[in-house]
Amino acid sequence: MNRKPYPSDLTDLQWDNIEHLFPPPKPGGRPRKYDNREIANAIWYALRGGGAWRLLPHDFPPWQSVYGYYRRWRLAGVWQQVHDDLVVTVRLVAGREAEPSAAILDSQTVKTTEQGGPRGYDAGKKVNGRKRQLLVDVLGLLLAVVVHPADIQDRDGAKLVLAKARGRRPRLRLIWADGGYAGPLVDWVRTHCGWLLQTILRPVGVQGFVLLPRRWVVERTFAWLGRYRRLSKDYERLTATSETMIYIAMIHRMSRQLLPAQAF
Repeated sequence: MNRKPYPSDLTDLQWDNIEHLFPPPKPGGRPRKYDNREIANAIWYALRGGGAWRLLPHDFPPWQSVYGYYRRWRLAGVWQQVHDDLVVTVRLVAGREAEPSAAILDSQTVKTTEQGGPRGYDAGKKVNGRKRQLLVDVLGLLLAVVVHPADIQDRDGAKLVLAKARGRRPRLRLIWADGGYAGPLVDWVRTHCGWLLQTILRPVGVQGFVLLPRRWVVERTFAWLGRYRRLSKDYERLTATSETMIYIAMIHRMSRQLLPAQAF
């Protein structure tokens, strides 16, 4: 890396820890001009700083190359695979089983821009945009995410993200959620997924801020994502791109969590 590092760059140790998870150069043909590390650092720069692809600094590879690799890895499922491998590593380092037995479910409504794509009006939040349905483990690590128009109710959106996790989480038995997921969804989760959905309600008669058990974990995950400015709104045309950006942000965060750098 023949440049001054940006705050969003991974250190040498952090990159060495995940380098093997990215696709190596294909044999034959013209040698690759840019290595995976610089491509990944450019993507994290855009995500962390909130800039458009075309606004990448000139000491990164050309934005067309950066976007090309990002899109290729998204379509090939590379980002999600890297993310899922890191989740297992972080859980094992924390003394947990590789697969979780409990999870927390919640949604976040964010505004969209003139970029276009699916969107809807969330009457409760009075926001025109999209919802991020997140399923996280007790450490706040992402297990599944679905982004959908904000006019879809939480109970219906929950089915999308839980169906995505079904079959991929063999030890999962219990899910905590807020009162917005109560009702028929509880029976649906039991019938279709074989899990227990338990709602955690706010104490009756209590005013002001209340730290609710379990539910604060997913709120912290939303706060982690909020540190990445490109996620402050949904700037993407495709919801699949929005979901991938969330996985990329979590890859960046977990890489730093595993090997903290004194410089940051």
